[in-house]
Amino acid sequence: MSIIEKAASRIEHKKDEQGAPAAAARAAENPAPATAPATAPATAPPAAPSMEAPAAAPVHAPRRTANQVELDLERMQALGLVTAAGGRTTLVEDFRIIKRPLLKRAFGPRAPGEKPGNLIMVTSSLPGEGKTFCSINLAMSIAMELDHTVLLIDADVARPSVLRTLGLPAHRGLMDILLDDKLDMADVMLRTNVNTLSILPAGSNNPRATELLASQAMSTFVNEIANRYPDRIVIFDSPPLLLTSEAHVLASHMGQIALVVEAEGTTQHAVKESLRQLEGCSNVNLIYNKTREFPGTETYDYHYG
Repeated sequence: MSIIEKAASRIEHKKDEQGAPAAAARAAENPAPATAPATAPATAPPAAPSMEAPAAAPVHAPRRTANQVELDLERMQALGLVTAAGGRTTLVEDFRIIKRPLLKRAFGPRAPGEKPGNLIMVTSSLPGEGKTFCSINLAMSIAMELDHTVLLIDADVARPSVLRTLGLPAHRGLMDILLDDKLDMADVMLRTNVNTLSILPAGSNNPRATELLASQAMSTFVNEIANRYPDRIVIFDSPPLLLTSEAHVLASHMGQIALVVEAEGTTQHAVKESLRQLEGCSNVNLIYNKTREFPGTETYDYHYG
């Protein structure tokens, strides 16, 4: 019997090609008021010339100020990513179904010694199966929740793609925190114009990435982010399992794992080998994506492992 035949549920929708996103609102900057002197001098000096306000950034251009970034939601929707502004599309509904059991387990009872359920790793067997697409969509879908916040971490340190997919420039991140104990997560975490979503980039490339992810510094880091905020979900976009050693090390820290399987692309042998590498990890699930039941339709399946 194939892995896919063990599915606990099936999602079947027709592809929704409608829905135009609303433009993201831009927050206006309020200049600080000038403070008048308590007593005017006998001879007043010439008045200083007034400062002109800087030109506004283009409406649709991703812009970054300190650790604030603006996601171009219209561009994201055009790329097929989940956005609240996109309305009730098939994709939005699919990821609503996918996230529900993950959220339930994230905040459910935890056995002694069990990893925090709010640490979720999204991975795949090989590149190109859609793990980053699913990571971003899952994060955006959970960000729509009323009671939860999301931290999306690009942990594919060899080939980071979260920022590139979102149209954002490279930035310091996870590897820099693990290398520099004086660097705090607040120094590198990117806050977005989606109020409930923050992003931690992969950071600097490092040949000792596997050792850093297996270090005590990493254990301390994941424990801190799992417990600092009781409503937070942390999603790790992981490297592929069959190409790197980092993914297996990263999985040892996780409370839940979602393995992305590409329909008609990922071989059954690759899926079985990936699941073998995840033996000993609890709560392993499958997201079987890019299935086409009928011409012009695309669905996503969620399986319990």
